[in-house]
Amino acid sequence: MTIIDLSSTLLAAAAPIRNEPVQARSTARLAALLDSAAAVIDEIGYERLTTAMVADRAGASIGTVYRYFPDRIAVLQSLAARNTERLLAALSIELADERHTTAVDALLGVVSATAELFRVEPGYKSVRVGDVLDLLPPNSEASTHDVVASAVTAGLGQRFSIDAAAGAAIATAITVIDALVSRAFARHAAGDAALLDEARRVVRLVVSEVL
Repeated sequence: MTIIDLSSTLLAAAAPIRNEPVQARSTARLAALLDSAAAVIDEIGYERLTTAMVADRAGASIGTVYRYFPDRIAVLQSLAARNTERLLAALSIELADERHTTAVDALLGVVSATAELFRVEPGYKSVRVGDVLDLLPPNSEASTHDVVASAVTAGLGQRFSIDAAAGAAIATAITVIDALVSRAFARHAAGDAALLDEARRVVRLVVSEVL
């Protein structure tokens, strides 16, 4: 298991699900509830989401929703955990891609992989890593962004020679990527190409002295 896989497991375990599904049917039901929440969020935003809306969109009873989630915040946190898990999986593939011949190229690939999630993953624009629904405990010294940055640093280190000082710069780059890619998709469904290029330019500057 890679460090990115371990980070994914850690964040998924932080999701406040009342009953961890063990059967395929229960797993599918939980996935359907989260899919429904993501679809509603894309339409009206996460602030207005209710458990009743999730149940209605999923064609389930409100009791089914409460079987897994104590409240709407738990739904949002669980969706954030799933979105972060999918981000980490996408980054694991991107960082291992042999098309990237340098660490900087691979890190720029993170911009593209992140942008693709904004395009194709329902709810990702509103509920994702680094937002107000941080998954780690309030007393944790780390943030979800830190977990992702550590995973990316480890992923780069598996293929390239990484200086000990690179971690801080990579963490800054991950923050820049999330912020600028988010802006790129704020009003453009396909992403503002100029802002995505700006994200790549700034990432190059941030890591130029350490990668």
